[in-house]
Amino acid sequence: MSMPRPEYPRPQFVRPEWLCLNGEWEFEIDSGDSGLERGLLERPLTGRIIAPFAPESELSGVGCTDFMNAVWYRRTVTVPESWAHDGHTVLLHFQAVDYDATVWANGVQVGRHRGGFTPFTCDLEGIAEPGRPLTIVVRAQDDTRAFKPVGKQSQRYGNFGCHYTRTTGIWQTVWLEPVPKTRLQRTRITPDLANACFHLEQPIARPRAGLVVHARLLAEGRVVASDEVSADVDLAPRLLLAIPEADRRCWSPDDPFLYDLEIELLDVRDDKARRIDAVQSYAGLRSVSLDGKAVRLNGEIVFQRLVLDQGYYPDGIMTAPSDEALVRDIALSIEAGFNGARLHQKVFEERFLYHADRLGYLLWGEFGDWGCGDGTRREDNQRVSPTYITQWLEALARDYSHPSIVGWCPLNETWQPLTDRITALDDVTHGMYLATKAMDTSRPVLDASGYSHRVVDADIYDSHDYDQNPATFAERHAGLAEDAPFLNTAHDRVISVPYRGQPYFVSEFGGIWWNPNAKPGEDSWGYGERVKSLEEFYERFEGLVNALLDHPDMFGYCYTQLTDVFQEQNGVVGFDRALKFDMARLCAIQRRTAAIEENDRKRDG
Repeated sequence: MSMPRPEYPRPQFVRPEWLCLNGEWEFEIDSGDSGLERGLLERPLTGRIIAPFAPESELSGVGCTDFMNAVWYRRTVTVPESWAHDGHTVLLHFQAVDYDATVWANGVQVGRHRGGFTPFTCDLEGIAEPGRPLTIVVRAQDDTRAFKPVGKQSQRYGNFGCHYTRTTGIWQTVWLEPVPKTRLQRTRITPDLANACFHLEQPIARPRAGLVVHARLLAEGRVVASDEVSADVDLAPRLLLAIPEADRRCWSPDDPFLYDLEIELLDVRDDKARRIDAVQSYAGLRSVSLDGKAVRLNGEIVFQRLVLDQGYYPDGIMTAPSDEALVRDIALSIEAGFNGARLHQKVFEERFLYHADRLGYLLWGEFGDWGCGDGTRREDNQRVSPTYITQWLEALARDYSHPSIVGWCPLNETWQPLTDRITALDDVTHGMYLATKAMDTSRPVLDASGYSHRVVDADIYDSHDYDQNPATFAERHAGLAEDAPFLNTAHDRVISVPYRGQPYFVSEFGGIWWNPNAKPGEDSWGYGERVKSLEEFYERFEGLVNALLDHPDMFGYCYTQLTDVFQEQNGVVGFDRALKFDMARLCAIQRRTAAIEENDRKRDG
């Protein structure tokens, strides 16, 4: 069989040599999480699985949707003989394993990682030998009912409401990479449109004296800027790539231009420049700024016509069946008139962000923590803890340099009322917000999407509103013009700090229920009363969209949602990505000029 998901998994930090480990692995379900005591580390496993698909998925070849407290993987590979470079080591990369992963290589524990959404790496120095076999064993512990960050994975046996089939174990690409022991680490790329340059922070693993970092910026194959700095003192040397006026080109949805970036690590001892390491990357020159109630992209108001994208697939669950499937989701969204997405309740694989960068598709990054609280209420699907901040920081570090990301949203729909006592949710909300602002000063941050806003003077304010009547929907949001926007409440109690004039958008609305192919008795739902005809859908969709496009103080919206997801059947397209509506008609409704855009043009004119 052909290798599944063979494409390079880290497209913004590329080295030429690598080995994809997707494909068949030995596999065994460890229901009692007793496998270590029972010798699963030493013996062959009883089953087989196709990675990187989770065992719950059809594409994995397992298709077990019951709870699995732990699962084990085992595979023996031969390290390529061509990797026998002096001063090198081999890294074993996991793009995502849900949830608590322990990794052994040739019987030696080489890694431990907690968190189901972010990558981690194991250094196999002294273990992986070129030309020799390497046995990798992975144990993934995943008690979904332990109130940890799981996004919308069901805590019951089956799916219900907006809770979906779980993901356990390896669900993104596994790969090997030969690297120098002293090497470049992930570059932080910050665009500076006002000064027409890029700022680079270039951390180095195992730094030593006599190192220089050299960077070149290319536009359509031509070098347009370069810089070189000594790496003797700083752990993360900084470079500046100033772009000549003739070569300046902004990244935007209309023109998603990307510069190529080449970075080298040089050893300049003995007056000789010897290349130690080199990577290829790319960057987009763009700015995101706040102006009263407006959000500007490159100084212009671009109304954010976002769609909620949960990134689920019938056969792969949270893993796209192919790279082409990622591209198709973006293409379907654009075809329907959206210019971006809220990546909802999961940290999407980095290939999706790469395609968004290429295609000029605006993104809001989010963590998988829906319904989290202190665990004392029935509504608390997850219990907040310091690991939320830790895992969110890992996501920010991975995705910082992608130009398509125009905002961050650490939390989603926290419900607890504000009280005169500091709660764990208060601490985690403030911690995740402050961590985001400390990690990234170039993008706006929404403390929590919908319901409980707990950070005073957060960059963005929002609400979720699934009112299905366009007239009352518009009336509910009219107060924004007087700085009295619609606020979510819980049991008629105030759950947010006061609005202070920030840019405001309705970050979830719509969710119009339409599935003409639903079978009698089939579990199917959407928001509000189900429309009775396609024409009724178009009328409701247009009325709700117009209420926000016509609002002079609304900077954007996010419509629920791009695809049906299992029983939640309110998508623009089906779960199988089959078209449900006339996409050209949806596009025409959305793509007219928004009031906030029109008013800005009149002021400039």
